[in-house]
Amino acid sequence: MAAPIKAALGRTAFVTGGAQGIGRAIATRLARDGYDISIAEIPQAKDRLANTIKEIESYGRKAIGVFADVREAKQVYAAVEETVDRLGPTLFVSVANAGVTQVKPLLECTPEFIENEVRLNLLGLMNTHIAAAKQMVKQGFGGRILGAGSIASYRTAENLGPYGATKFAVRGFTEAAAKEWAQYDIRVNAYGPGIVDTPMWDHIDRELAKIEGISIGEAKALRIKRDVKLGRIQQPEDVAKLVSFLVSDEGEYITGQTIKTCGGASL
Repeated sequence: MAAPIKAALGRTAFVTGGAQGIGRAIATRLARDGYDISIAEIPQAKDRLANTIKEIESYGRKAIGVFADVREAKQVYAAVEETVDRLGPTLFVSVANAGVTQVKPLLECTPEFIENEVRLNLLGLMNTHIAAAKQMVKQGFGGRILGAGSIASYRTAENLGPYGATKFAVRGFTEAAAKEWAQYDIRVNAYGPGIVDTPMWDHIDRELAKIEGISIGEAKALRIKRDVKLGRIQQPEDVAKLVSFLVSDEGEYITGQTIKTCGGASL
């Protein structure tokens, strides 16, 4: 059942990678919760971005798209600036959701392959958090900063070495930022999904199938059967529910945490 559409809050939420998968679920849920939405995406996602904006506007919210490759710090800062220029100095939520999962045995990982993942998953998140926090400090009424962790923030997996390393680092950075920014009434947390029904997990499945010599679909099915105690794959909306809670008044005493939402897959 879809979440109810609540009254407008007069506040903005900024979401990177918000045109598909978990990012889209988060952006649309926050819109239903009362936020105007700014989605930062890459130009290749412009059609998906337009569709997401249309959905958000149907809830009576303002929605804009800004183009940014989070691997480039200047583009991240420009995206936050454009958000404030167009929607006003009302930034209260920032979600550094953009990321990538690359699958390869470590002995086959080139320096370029590793660098791409670090720049997207870690540097992109760090710069998004800092750019958003600077704006929130300037505004003076606090905020909520969220980032994409993973169950891999606690336990890594074979053939996902660089990915796991970036997600461990997200957990560490989340703790450091929470400590420094509590004085500004900014809460900093991360969400840690497990196996989610998204294009990203279809990609992981295809790559693992090649490495493990099994058919497409088997790698994901095996992991769901073996690991997910609740017996079903996670939907992007399941992650959005956690984000909705963490940015709400109900979650205001929680900071510095990477919270797993994985149906028991990390147990």
